[in-house]
Amino acid sequence: MESTWLARQPEVVRELQSRWSLTVGAPFEDEVSCAWVAPVTLADGMPAVLKVGWPHFEADHEIAGLRFWDGNGAVRIIDADEPVCAMLLERCEPGTHLRTLRAEDEQDVVIASLLRRLWRRPASPHPFRPLSMMIDRWSEESRSQSADWPDAGLVQEGLRAMHELSRPTPDDVLLATDLHAGNVLQAEREPWLMIDPKPFIGDRAYDATQHLLNCLGRLRDDSRDTIERVADVLQVESERVRLWTFARLAAEPRDDWREGDLLTLASRLSH
Repeated sequence: MESTWLARQPEVVRELQSRWSLTVGAPFEDEVSCAWVAPVTLADGMPAVLKVGWPHFEADHEIAGLRFWDGNGAVRIIDADEPVCAMLLERCEPGTHLRTLRAEDEQDVVIASLLRRLWRRPASPHPFRPLSMMIDRWSEESRSQSADWPDAGLVQEGLRAMHELSRPTPDDVLLATDLHAGNVLQAEREPWLMIDPKPFIGDRAYDATQHLLNCLGRLRDDSRDTIERVADVLQVESERVRLWTFARLAAEPRDDWREGDLLTLASRLSH
């Protein structure tokens, strides 16, 4: 499927370039995965970004999410073609990633301020899926890898925790699920804007975890204090953040279950 998607990209980009009257620049390479992304200029001279995403389960509602947030903490969507997963987006200028400009403790504050604005519950009817659906898919994939688990008891404990934590509740909101310092850009309209959301409806505490898992050094050095700090600036319950972080470290599917020390760190967070 990925090879077919890659083969079609030149044709898709040419068609979008003609339809939206775009001048297309060289594609971005840094911090880009699962998409073709390039700066473009509209016919009226307005700068923008063209993104053609690789269709995959987690990103199915990126366009709907950006429309729902409508620029409130996130890049604005100018136009879209949902069948080909194409988006014409507001261009962030200068567009520098938060990761390159701020230390991790400063990143905590920026990310928390964005997430607290994004966390709203959309009115029904809406297209967004519950977080439990993503967790069920991850769990199924992890169980298919059970022959490779180095510590079956720990992984099973993580799977149980993910299942319990992802149960829908009336307090659930629309989550970004993939907000970390590589998906936050410096901009002119606002100091920082989120890009590349993967929206699901679920528990606010989950949204702390992607940033935390991109700060593994801090987690290894002082896991409890790091989690408590992030939970505090997010204004969410630190125990739920700890449990989510443990569950993801212990039980998310991965290519190599013996790579690094993720299970060792998960064990430290298990109680």
